[in-house]
Amino acid sequence: MLRQTLPMGLFVVASAVSSLAADKPAIDYSGFNKDVRPQDDFFEHVNGQWIKDTPIPADKTRWGSFVILAEESRDAVQAIIDELSSNTRLSGGSNGQKIRDLYRSYLNEARANQLGLSPIAADLAAIDSSTNKDVAKEWATAGRLGIKRPISFWIDQDSKNSTEYAVYFTQSGLGLPDRDYYFQDDERSKSIQTHYQILLTKLFTLAGIDQAAAKALQVYELEKAIANHHWTRVENRDRIKTYNKMTIGEVRTLLPNFQWLDYLGISDLDHETHVIIRQPSFFSGLQEVLTNSSEADWKAYYQARLLIDAAPYLSDDFVQASFDFFSKKLGGQKEPEPRAKRAVDLVNGVLGEVVGKEYVQRHFPPAAKERMLALVGNLRKAMAESIDNLAWMDDATKAEAHKKLSKFTTKIGYPDKWKDYSKLEITADDLIGNLRRASEFVHAREVAKLGKPIDRSEWFMNPQTVNAYYNPQMNEIVFPAAILQPPFFNLKADDAVNYGAIGMVIGHEIGHGFDDQGRRSDGDGNLRDWWTESDAEAYGERTKKLVNQYAEYEPLEGQKVNGQLTLGENIGDLGGLTLAWRAYQKSLDGQTPAEIDGYSGAERFFLSLAQIWRINTRPEMIMRRLKTDTHSPPKFRVNGPLTNFQPFYDTFGLSDSDKLWRPETDRVSIW
Repeated sequence: MLRQTLPMGLFVVASAVSSLAADKPAIDYSGFNKDVRPQDDFFEHVNGQWIKDTPIPADKTRWGSFVILAEESRDAVQAIIDELSSNTRLSGGSNGQKIRDLYRSYLNEARANQLGLSPIAADLAAIDSSTNKDVAKEWATAGRLGIKRPISFWIDQDSKNSTEYAVYFTQSGLGLPDRDYYFQDDERSKSIQTHYQILLTKLFTLAGIDQAAAKALQVYELEKAIANHHWTRVENRDRIKTYNKMTIGEVRTLLPNFQWLDYLGISDLDHETHVIIRQPSFFSGLQEVLTNSSEADWKAYYQARLLIDAAPYLSDDFVQASFDFFSKKLGGQKEPEPRAKRAVDLVNGVLGEVVGKEYVQRHFPPAAKERMLALVGNLRKAMAESIDNLAWMDDATKAEAHKKLSKFTTKIGYPDKWKDYSKLEITADDLIGNLRRASEFVHAREVAKLGKPIDRSEWFMNPQTVNAYYNPQMNEIVFPAAILQPPFFNLKADDAVNYGAIGMVIGHEIGHGFDDQGRRSDGDGNLRDWWTESDAEAYGERTKKLVNQYAEYEPLEGQKVNGQLTLGENIGDLGGLTLAWRAYQKSLDGQTPAEIDGYSGAERFFLSLAQIWRINTRPEMIMRRLKTDTHSPPKFRVNGPLTNFQPFYDTFGLSDSDKLWRPETDRVSIW
């Protein structure tokens, strides 16, 4: 039972990184495509030659700034693991022993092949002997082990009372990445639907389950029926509509034939009097699915979910079947990553802060934190000035906006208090057991929060993560240690480079506090409307224009960006650019910076910003992200904000004959 509502982040790549990146050049001019003018396509001008010359490795779906840091990251964590593995004096139950033995349990491919299906054979048999009367118990037990079922829950601060923890229930249960995959009838979507059923058939066959193809169809049709009641990703972004606090009695009326008391008891939630239901119509619709589906349908579904979740950790034939669909078909990946790299990822995922504590001791210089604190302070001042200068916002809303900004918390590098993993048992010869104990460990840790004060020291990303986030309930911006290196942050670079890169990242996260959803919370993290009606309307008019702008971008022929799904991140990008530029100008204190390599400070600011989004992506992954990712494709995270930003026009002398030109009346300025 992992936390489901991830904070609003910068990107989706997460891993640990190596401080060796510090020797990289501040701006890589060799990657420029000078055949393309900056006024026509700034992303291509800065990154085009690099994209042309740099193939995507066979074991990757993308390759670029974030992913390269992720690769270097695993080298850093691998070094930690190798050092621990050579230590013969690690005591049982120590953090070092847990890291070493979790890694070994995954790396031991020979043992996985020897065990075959046996780690989950008893579970498959138990499903076969279950009955429909056990639905609630089965769903709750599976949920504790991290196995997907139609409903799931997590623990977080109550969005309308941020001083208390609450239980959030949400829709789940699908094997494909999103509900829309089941209903779209274009050629590519039909191919994915067919190959998903091929995967299910393959897994049933490998498990020795009879009538594999027929059961695969049963599972697919049941998932499609569940998907029919799922809310869309755009609907799920709405923090107002997805906040529905109910008594347990009210919840039982949504799904009356479901044994809620059994579910809550097994899930350790039997003392809760209220929970928050994110999608009420899904829960009421699920009643229809339960009524119309047979016991055989559900047994096939349970077995399929178990096989899908376990496949990457079983013998090679299961691993290959999982890879062929989820990585190759859905993402375009040509071959699996080496097992050792996957083992490192598992250690990062299960023992993230244990590894993180080791990581920061070796790779996070105190000077980086000091410089970041100064940068964040300057960006916050820039935001305060921006609020003051808004012509479309009245004084009452400005006062509330300032109040919220003043209450922002900033976390940099790593937690002040580390998570305690002492109760988690890890052994070197029981991979599936390790994963199940880890799921139970997380479950116990999360439900233990209920009724206790909010732990404001908690982090929701590891220090070795290449990312950053804004958490609306905490009203905090968080920058893990791993992102504080080139090309994002460079202690050796001039201010223009750092404000264009990490300054944009900082501004982006501050901007999330005031994007279309973040703006709905106040400075204490409570979901509350603090806007005057006229200001909310003016804000909405601006965001509508931004939705329409991005909806015109077409990263693949016939496939456009979903401007509504990506709105929050697009606001974050535009705000990040605006705040970073304003803070950079303030840092100059009226002075003109010297040219470096023939480029002015202003030019280097924009070049640095574009460089952090340098990436090559396989078409299959672009398609998947267009359907599921709240971030726009990288090219439009550069060109999109710049077309709305007058200082970019001034710096590069754009005119109405240039391709990036946008008439002033069509440009969007929010913050």
